[in-house]
Amino acid sequence: MPHLLLAVTAHGYGHLAQSSPVVEALARRVPGLRVTLQSDIDPALARRRLPPGFTLLHEPADPGLIMDGPLVTRWEESLAAQIAFEADYERHLQRQLATLRDLAPDLVLADVPWLPLEAARRLGIPAVGLCSFTWYDILRECPLRDQVPDALLAHLRRVYAQADLFIRPVPAMAMQWLPNARTVGPIARRAPDRRAELRRRFGCPADRPLALMQFGGFEGLDPLRDWPEQDQVHWLVQDLPGPRRRDAAALGEHGLEVLDVLGSVDLILGKPGYGTYAEAACNGVPVLHLPREDWPEAAALDAWLGTVVPTRELSLADFAAGRVAEPIAALLAAGRPAPVAPGGIEESADLLEPWLRG
Repeated sequence: MPHLLLAVTAHGYGHLAQSSPVVEALARRVPGLRVTLQSDIDPALARRRLPPGFTLLHEPADPGLIMDGPLVTRWEESLAAQIAFEADYERHLQRQLATLRDLAPDLVLADVPWLPLEAARRLGIPAVGLCSFTWYDILRECPLRDQVPDALLAHLRRVYAQADLFIRPVPAMAMQWLPNARTVGPIARRAPDRRAELRRRFGCPADRPLALMQFGGFEGLDPLRDWPEQDQVHWLVQDLPGPRRRDAAALGEHGLEVLDVLGSVDLILGKPGYGTYAEAACNGVPVLHLPREDWPEAAALDAWLGTVVPTRELSLADFAAGRVAEPIAALLAAGRPAPVAPGGIEESADLLEPWLRG
């Protein structure tokens, strides 16, 4: 029975949102495919995103980054964690080698931890990276780039470059240094249009636009706590920690998640991130986004999104003050564009399937 090990960085929801549609496509193509997920991501999210019957190895494959809410990376602590991980790398590698010997996968797919890629290569197991960036690119261009040890950067660059393949889904950082890169189209799920049903369910007027507030799985940001109620849009959020509002609905209270409403919203308010941007583009939804100046991937994401859907950037000061009426009106007036085809799903599956049938 073919066996795929998917190793995912648990830095928000984006890495699983990016890789899981490809895993679903492979499960449809390869009868009896076994899937093991290695990640310390929320198990409930994994169950919603991956095919039924997968096995969860609930442990991290990399240190990821330390966040202060969805918008601020704690770079000093994050870099210290990366350096500590590298200093203890041989122990981590031996543990990963033992895991792979025990699981004996036919293919390792990493989005985008480097440890499983190196361990797989040492054992002769096909190893493929899939992501819109590598941790080499992020650390090389982060605000503390001058403090990143050269040896750590060289190690990351070598591991990613030695993988059997690195799939680069649009939009992505350039990664021109990667000799094994293969660019594919966007990877995102499409969702049905259920707006009439959802408006009835949420008790909002039949002509009220629906606006999704989405910050990629990071907690610690609740602007509706301070914003006054309004009649311009009906906000959809995952949870409402504050008091109930007539202009907002909590998806969790209705047993819904983002993918249940994505095809029905007229606007997304969020931050730059692959999952949010690709899903907005592939569902034809305008985006009002906050700046993310300390995130190296943001420039590439913002530049691409502006070519496929109407976008506006909202300053942090305007966001904090709730001055959102004018940019929302402009985006609603622009209308919903034609959805972008998520061609990267099947293109990636085409590249990976031979290893699982071989």
